Amino acid sequence: MKITYTARKVNLRDNFKERVEKKLTKFKKLFSDSAAVNVVVTLEKNRQTVEITIRDKGMVFRAESTMPEMNDALDRTVDILMRQIRKNKTKLEKRIKSGSLDDFVQDTHEITEEPIDEYQVIRKKQILVKPISVDEAILEMNMVNHDFFMFINAETDEVNVVYKRTDGNYGVLEPTSDE
Repeated sequence: MKITYTARKVNLRDNFKERVEKKLTKFKKLFSDSAAVNVVVTLEKNRQTVEITIRDKGMVFRAESTMPEMNDALDRTVDILMRQIRKNKTKLEKRIKSGSLDDFVQDTHEITEEPIDEYQVIRKKQILVKPISVDEAILEMNMVNHDFFMFINAETDEVNVVYKRTDGNYGVLEPTSDE
């Protein structure tokens, strides 16, 4: 993991950097060697904020904590990150064990031979569309390593599409009518 430090209105000591690296070693087995970790430390009056963002293979984990002491903020931030990772790991394991990933994408491998106007459909897929939240849709999109994902929004009961933007963030397409 490659760790980048950013200090705002504070000078970071070597012992703090060593403490960060020691705390993040427990995450090494969960992420690849190419994972990028960004640690931002900000001092505002009597409050110190530690923000850690881990990016690896399309997954982004981010946590932030503000405390009077920098080391306390670091400890709390690492605990928040661990809870996030544990929560997502549980979701991933449940989906894999239930076999929903196997049923998720069913290729039909049908090839159309005549062009429709000037476009030609060369592959058709049928997907199982089920009611889930936007966060779960983003998680599934990242699991199948696609740039978009169609799902039924559990809150609105409508078909939505989540997509990955070029800036690394996510967007949601929701149907609407001009009426």
